[in-house]
Amino acid sequence: MASEKTVLITGTSSGIGLATAVAAARAGWTAVATMRDTGKAEALLKAAAEHAVTDRIQVKRLDVVDPDSITACLDEVIAEHGRLDALVNNAGAAQVGTVERMGLDDFRAAMEVNFFGVVATTRAALPHLRATRGRVITVTSVGGAVGQPFNEAYCAAKFAVEGFMQSLDPVAATVGVGVTVVEPGAVASEFVANIGLDVPALLADAGPYAPALQAYLARTQKSFGNAQTPFEAAAPIVEALTGDRPPFRVQTSEWAREFVGTTLADLDGSAVRTLTDAWLRTP
Repeated sequence: MASEKTVLITGTSSGIGLATAVAAARAGWTAVATMRDTGKAEALLKAAAEHAVTDRIQVKRLDVVDPDSITACLDEVIAEHGRLDALVNNAGAAQVGTVERMGLDDFRAAMEVNFFGVVATTRAALPHLRATRGRVITVTSVGGAVGQPFNEAYCAAKFAVEGFMQSLDPVAATVGVGVTVVEPGAVASEFVANIGLDVPALLADAGPYAPALQAYLARTQKSFGNAQTPFEAAAPIVEALTGDRPPFRVQTSEWAREFVGTTLADLDGSAVRTLTDAWLRTP
């Protein structure tokens, strides 16, 4: 087993992380599938069995906001497999709300999971990835390129991740480590359900922002009706994992490419403003 390529993936109990672990195993990798609570591994193990890759998936506990957990997991991976060839940063948590109606603790929590968790896991993995000339692949979001209404904390964290990774990219390359960010759009997964939104309570607490929030939620619900499946979103991640020279930025669908392209070609910000302003208007 020590001779097989090994990838560590965070946040694999559901959604894109689960699909990536299975797809990577199908591509011949040993997938160390990590999650904060290994008691939630049932769905992953069922999918692994359905795709006949149970022997290539190893479930381990890793909490991205707990440095000791990160260190312990990586130590086990090296002891058991002898190497780490790639890290897929996938763990994350959504946050819906606007700054005037949210506490700073909510913002800090979003940054802790979505940004500092990525930084901490990447930092711990880099010495091992240098040894194998491996890769860091980070699942961000189209929200890491286009700021979206009522996602201020989440998008701030994802923007931070993209800035961090784009800055790290040329530095890591000097020691043989590749860096890629993958930007999914809407994905039909438990990530949305796991937000645990109490919509009536959210609207009741929105004060003067309630009409705009209601319009946003209605628009978002419709967009997820045409969402990718987690396995569709995982396919470009595995391509970045296995390809010879993957690009720095990868989108998981044509819609995501067009959406992200709005901001990358928007020098004065007017195109994004026009786009997102429309989301908050009641039909």
